[in-house]
Amino acid sequence: MGCFRRGVIKAEDAAEELEISARRFRQLYGEYLEACAHGSSAQWTPGRSGGGHRRTIPREVAELWRKLLGAKPPAPYGFAASEALRLHDVVVDRALVRRWAMEHGLAHPAGPRPEPAAVRRWQCEQVGALWQLDASPHRWFGSDEDLVPLLDMVDDCSRLITGTRLYPKECIMAYLDFLPRAFERYGLPVALYVDYHSFFFTHIPENLTYLAETLRLCDISLRYASTAQAKGKIERQHLFWQNRLPSYFAAEGIHDTVRGNEHIEPLREHHNHRELHRELQMTPQTAWDRAVQEGRSVLRPFRPDPWWPYIWSVRSAVKVGIDGKVPAGRLRLPVHAHLGARLWHCQHADGSISILANSPGEGGRPVVLCRAEHVNPPWYV
Repeated sequence: MGCFRRGVIKAEDAAEELEISARRFRQLYGEYLEACAHGSSAQWTPGRSGGGHRRTIPREVAELWRKLLGAKPPAPYGFAASEALRLHDVVVDRALVRRWAMEHGLAHPAGPRPEPAAVRRWQCEQVGALWQLDASPHRWFGSDEDLVPLLDMVDDCSRLITGTRLYPKECIMAYLDFLPRAFERYGLPVALYVDYHSFFFTHIPENLTYLAETLRLCDISLRYASTAQAKGKIERQHLFWQNRLPSYFAAEGIHDTVRGNEHIEPLREHHNHRELHRELQMTPQTAWDRAVQEGRSVLRPFRPDPWWPYIWSVRSAVKVGIDGKVPAGRLRLPVHAHLGARLWHCQHADGSISILANSPGEGGRPVVLCRAEHVNPPWYV
């Protein structure tokens, strides 16, 4: 230590001579300088290091890491650590996974670090006050495959992911299938935070898009973000999935949205319940539960309503023809209504079609004149 202090040797040479890491050498040097400041450098001796603390990785975890880190693209170290916790209840950090990967020839170069946000953005104090919603087109099943949209939604207060699902394409039917799943599970929020996509915003004053009108029937409003940076929480959520899902799908041999959605759901649940959020320093589910216990929740519980399945369908007006039938996709369905009567054609996400005598905004209970099952394939397939 004295030689290093006088500049006779370098830190790397001293660490090599002592057979310790350069980091450990500098820690000891700091203790040595503290002893020098108290005039006891001659009596100073390094303390015990505490011995080796290297963990033994269970065989099943090692096999899991070989599969994930050997996939193309390889899984991030953080995701490998998360899967060890989810599948085998083994708690490790990403640094241990990285060291293991380097020892077994499975390390991969680190990607570019994202620039930190210059200003910490606001967040809601109440659960359900605002849910951020967006779509992320990405090549989830390989770099040579087509872009597939992933719909993603997160609670702004607790960061709990309320919905994540892949669809063949982004369209109104995809949102009509995606949103009620989250509302039935978690309740109805006050507002959704979206961009100026044509699904949400129209340039005609006082007019609402079909989706905005559907949300209005549930007393849910829309708030618009002018830039991607303004909805940073959901954009970071997209990166979270983009870093994990392609390597996971490659490792598991998944190449379609149906199987992909079956695997996404347990990953979403694990993240909500077991993974600490870096900013909140707790899991999203813990943050959600704590806010509810403290009375910081404006969620409305979901209650079954006879209009619910018809609100979340594509509705269009049809008239009864001279044959006493109405058009329903490639079919014509018979109905008990007079010639020329104006009815409502409801196309559901599961591929079925309903014919109503009234619409959701007219009050009363829905009057279903007929229903045809499996007219079209389910939209989520």
